[in-house]
Amino acid sequence: MRHEFSAVIERDDEWYIAYCPELPGANGQGRTLEECKDNLKDAIRLILDDRLQDSLSGTPDDAIRDVVVID
Repeated sequence: MRHEFSAVIERDDEWYIAYCPELPGANGQGRTLEECKDNLKDAIRLILDDRLQDSLSGTPDDAIRDVVVID
């Protein structure tokens, strides 16, 4: 499944600093633009995985888990 998020990237001397406004706490940095974006992607993945695991922790065993696609 493909997800798209905004990346706000700023230059700070020799570093690029990025954050994702849709996911507070998702930040990345790097000496190159590509490294910065890759670090931001990793942060977004970690946050989404953590939130998913957290939200499923109280799910009853007999609950139906399905996928909903929004176009």
